[in-house]
Amino acid sequence: MRYHILAADYDGTLARDGRVDEPTLAALQRLGETGRKLVLVTGRQLDDLLAVFPGASLFARIVAENGAVLYRPDTRETRDLAAPVPAALVDTLRGAGVTPLAAGRVIVSTWQPWDTTVLEAIRTLGLELQVVFNKGAVMVLPSGVNKASGLLAALDDLKVSPHNCVGIGDAENDHAFLGVCECAVAVSNALPMLKEKADWVTAADHGAGVVEIVDRLVRDDLAALESRLTRHAIPLGATAAGAAVSVRPQGDGVLIAGPSGSGKSTLTSAMIEPLMAAGYQICVVDPEGDYASLPGAIVLGDQERAPSPPEILDVLAAPTRHAVVNLLGVPLKDRPAFFDALLPRLQEQRARVGRPHWLVIDEAHHLLPPTWNPASLTLPRALTGVILITVHPEHVAAAVLESVSVVVGVGGSGADAIRGFCA
Repeated sequence: MRYHILAADYDGTLARDGRVDEPTLAALQRLGETGRKLVLVTGRQLDDLLAVFPGASLFARIVAENGAVLYRPDTRETRDLAAPVPAALVDTLRGAGVTPLAAGRVIVSTWQPWDTTVLEAIRTLGLELQVVFNKGAVMVLPSGVNKASGLLAALDDLKVSPHNCVGIGDAENDHAFLGVCECAVAVSNALPMLKEKADWVTAADHGAGVVEIVDRLVRDDLAALESRLTRHAIPLGATAAGAAVSVRPQGDGVLIAGPSGSGKSTLTSAMIEPLMAAGYQICVVDPEGDYASLPGAIVLGDQERAPSPPEILDVLAAPTRHAVVNLLGVPLKDRPAFFDALLPRLQEQRARVGRPHWLVIDEAHHLLPPTWNPASLTLPRALTGVILITVHPEHVAAAVLESVSVVVGVGGSGADAIRGFCA
């Protein structure tokens, strides 16, 4: 399962005129029954939201006050994600006759046409604050706080990567949080600029649009929308004819083949470093110690000590950490057995949280030889998000090669490697 979280705006998305209808609530419950989690991302103050929304308990986390407050419905714990807007601003606005005026735990909000008065008060007081507009609402927040920062805090709390998250919204203040989601969806009643930036726009509006994305998640985990997610593609280079070649950040199986010393490790590093920089989690299985200096990765094991599956999984438990599994401390003859024991654990974690996004297997012909016959749990028929590096692609298990969609030949005999794979 790729998408583990649906993050949804409230007003104008889930709710019409402040209320969520029964079909939408039923769809949210149905999505939760698949093992996925829901995160609500709203500009409303928490007390106001809870007073009008009986379905709050369906959500694993609620991001309120436009990213400034995080609430956990099952324990009723509330955490402020920023310092409150200074009381001096509230006093100044009240003195200027601004009404309505609401002060939350962090946020201060009113409505147009008071935006000019709000901006003038912030300037006069010399405060570093931001003003967010949302369909007539005027929200004052600490600098850097928005729905994206709030959603990222919620996902960190849940130990889920934003690359395993679908977001859906309708208005100006939804741009930020949709931008950090792997798949950004706008309901049909959304503002034109939001629909223009979204990966997909629902046919229906408000809650019925949310039901559409729920149905697609349940049906095929958004596989039918994969061709629309081009903004995340990682460029590899160009063909002889000049056509761009890229790899999908989730989904492709890549084979890098070529003789020793041809630059396979250098090319692999050049591929995975942009993935890491974009926030995709990487796990490299490194039999020869070629990736011991990979920037940003935690190296486990060395010539004197073999890594253990528990410590590998502990590193990968945090979405922002990457692991290099150095097998130099494992006797050569024992490395296939070590890998056979590790792979099911990695696949179990992938099934549970969708990570690591990429599994890089060096010396694939040794760890995954032709005699290798995986159990169904170990290797689904389509093993996605894998990079296989080998001198001998013809000596890699056929079940693994079936998942390869991109072949890169390196060195003088690179073309031979590609021809051998295609034969």
